[in-house]
Amino acid sequence: MCSAHYTLCFQMERTQGDGEVDHLERPSPLTDKERVMIQDSWGKVYQNCDDVGVAILVRFFVNFPSSKQFFNQFKHIEDAEELEKSAQLRKHARRVMNAINTLVENLDNSDKMASVLKLVAKAHALQHKVEPVYFKILSGVILEVLGEEYPEVVTPEPFNGGRRFSALNHQRSQGRRSLG
Repeated sequence: MCSAHYTLCFQMERTQGDGEVDHLERPSPLTDKERVMIQDSWGKVYQNCDDVGVAILVRFFVNFPSSKQFFNQFKHIEDAEELEKSAQLRKHARRVMNAINTLVENLDNSDKMASVLKLVAKAHALQHKVEPVYFKILSGVILEVLGEEYPEVVTPEPFNGGRRFSALNHQRSQGRRSLG
């Protein structure tokens, strides 16, 4: 379930260096059962989206400090507690969680999901020069944090559905490597 969120930046069509989109083969969609489990589980997580988003980003930046290079506002902050208090980090965490929420709400609308993911992917790849590996790492951090903070929600079935969703999305993200 959980990776539906963060995979947000994973699920997109391959974007060429010149900004053109190269359509990749679409993976098989989630089953209705997987979709419902992901949405139900996510609803419980999203009730605390601000705290969850901050916890995810703080863990990401503490465990993978090189990821802070893309954030001028707080790339100099080393202390986890100071990161948690950063208004800029909190704002970005909210944006991440809202984007994930949009994806989860639209699991049955592949066009909407593709549109959101394409927008996020292009911005991060072309504007911010974020390397694709960071999205894979972030996806893992998301699953880890959600599994710890919501063990009753992140049960094997939704978790496996989320991991499958993440894997499908990662497959699509491989094309981003050409984005320099």
